[in-house]
Amino acid sequence: MNSIYEKYDVIVVGGGHAGCEAALAAVRMGMKTLLFTMNISTIAQMSCNPAIGGLAKGHLVRELDALGGEMAKAIDDEGIQFRMLNKSKGPAVWSLRAQADRLGYSCRMIKALEQQSSLDIKQAMVKSLIVKNGKCQGVTTFTETDVYSRAVILTAGTFLNGLIHIGMMSYASGRAGEFAAIGLTENLVELGFIAGRLKTGTPPRIDGNSVDFSQMTIQHGDPDPVPFSFQTKTIDTVQKPCYLTNTNKETHEIIKTGFDRSPLFTGKIVGTGPRYCPSIETKLDKFSDKASHQLYLEPEGRDTNEYYLNGYATSLAEDIQIKSLHTIPGLKQAKITRLGYAIEYDYFPPHQLLPTMETKLVQNLYFAGQINGTSGYEEAAVQGFVAAANAVLKLRKQEPFILGRSQAYIGVLIDDLINREIKEPYRMFTSLAEYRLLLRQDNADLRLSEFGYQLGLISSEIFSKVEKKKELINKYINEFKKTTISPDAINPILDTKGGSQIQEKESLYQLLKRPELKLEDFRSIVDHPVFNDQIDDGLMIEVREQVEIEIKYEGYFKRQHEQIVRFKRMEDKLIPDNLDYDEIGSLSRESREKLKRIRPRSIGQASRIAGVSPADISVLLIALKKRTFPTD
Repeated sequence: MNSIYEKYDVIVVGGGHAGCEAALAAVRMGMKTLLFTMNISTIAQMSCNPAIGGLAKGHLVRELDALGGEMAKAIDDEGIQFRMLNKSKGPAVWSLRAQADRLGYSCRMIKALEQQSSLDIKQAMVKSLIVKNGKCQGVTTFTETDVYSRAVILTAGTFLNGLIHIGMMSYASGRAGEFAAIGLTENLVELGFIAGRLKTGTPPRIDGNSVDFSQMTIQHGDPDPVPFSFQTKTIDTVQKPCYLTNTNKETHEIIKTGFDRSPLFTGKIVGTGPRYCPSIETKLDKFSDKASHQLYLEPEGRDTNEYYLNGYATSLAEDIQIKSLHTIPGLKQAKITRLGYAIEYDYFPPHQLLPTMETKLVQNLYFAGQINGTSGYEEAAVQGFVAAANAVLKLRKQEPFILGRSQAYIGVLIDDLINREIKEPYRMFTSLAEYRLLLRQDNADLRLSEFGYQLGLISSEIFSKVEKKKELINKYINEFKKTTISPDAINPILDTKGGSQIQEKESLYQLLKRPELKLEDFRSIVDHPVFNDQIDDGLMIEVREQVEIEIKYEGYFKRQHEQIVRFKRMEDKLIPDNLDYDEIGSLSRESREKLKRIRPRSIGQASRIAGVSPADISVLLIALKKRTFPTD
């Protein structure tokens, strides 16, 4: 059938955070791209909390920025409160978080999309894929229109057969006020894909005019906010505060009276919800001994009085939501502007994907975001970027873009998705990264800008600055090993810090290893360009931070580098694509089934598959060593 539309290189289905990054990456890499969305006005909508970043999520955003993504720049422009979390702990777990102007963020991302000359945006619902000879060649819309392309990226979010629950009432919706996507799941299942069902939820929104903020604890942003994007110089926006309150015994008693009408406890909801972001009713059911739970009122934007009640996700009936809120300090007269609700949706377990985000079953078809069982804007965004980069590289017949677990949190995320049994929404945590000391948010540009430059998404000017930054860091570390400090110069400072005095000269390098000393403490006694903040428009501030971290944690970094060398040996032991696991009789039945389904690329990947034991890895290593397998 001839299409009324021209043929595209890449079609992106879905205008959420994954879809935005996918469309931008594809078009900026030179591909004529079409973005399908069910509602142009809600592109990059923050369906849940109005915030970007947080623990580990902030790492993903900064890595995406280093690669050439858009999310970090958008939140820098539209953030209304910025905080660096975990600052009292080591730098490996520092993580940026920012409250966003919900509407402003969406408009900012729409503007970025509209400015791309080879990107078309169309409002329509896609109901099926055009697949011929095992290759995806386009999509068919609900108006029975075929649109052809060389690659398709599905970023459907929670819209696939989405079903909203409020008490015992439920209705089809992709999110409140929007249609569910019907037909696409069924089409994918007909093609042979395995589908599943997940659930997530959101809390009620509150009219700020009805809140008594004097009964709450105010929480301000950082006085000197750190931007998400390495290209943003400063954050000059006026920050809005958040407010802390908590539930109590009366709140809990009212909530429990609604359990008999809760879709979670009556069996109406069949999908599995996120373990680390439970609903308020789940909290009370699982942690019945807790007398209260913290709640945060987060502003929805600069010019609105609406607040998001973080920590109170719920699918309780409307009357229970209202009554329970009125027992909370500061919310006794609160008016709900939007009810909290749960939403169930279809997803496709990501063991059906290659590390490139391309599906194993259909070539040139890529999945990204919540369709893969993940939660969070940040997890979705990086998947969209990786899917688009790989779609373009495949169309160019170039090597794929695959980040390893030792290179980026993005690598950890994708490796986890394709190897683990995703039966609940996946959320990124710093604890999931084995090499988190090296994969810090502060050095994402040093780790990943080269990849962004190679992909054509980072300019030569920006890349040159990163290379200069690396050069200066190494240079100054070596210089500090030779720079000696006399006892007379440093002892007075050590006295004020409670540190033991030195009796003879010591290198700045060795002194800086002391936990009580900061590099800034040496500004008055060492004449060095690292203290000149005017050089290269503030570059020295960034260099100074990296020099100090590298010196203080040198021993820990060395051990992690040694671990990476051992890890790489396992990753370098490749497994033939056509290996017949049924020929290896000593493998356990569970391991054989998992290995046949996932078909790992290496021994390292095989060792991370849930259910594949160390004993089975030993069997596999012996089999690979003894046998010669035919190649394709």
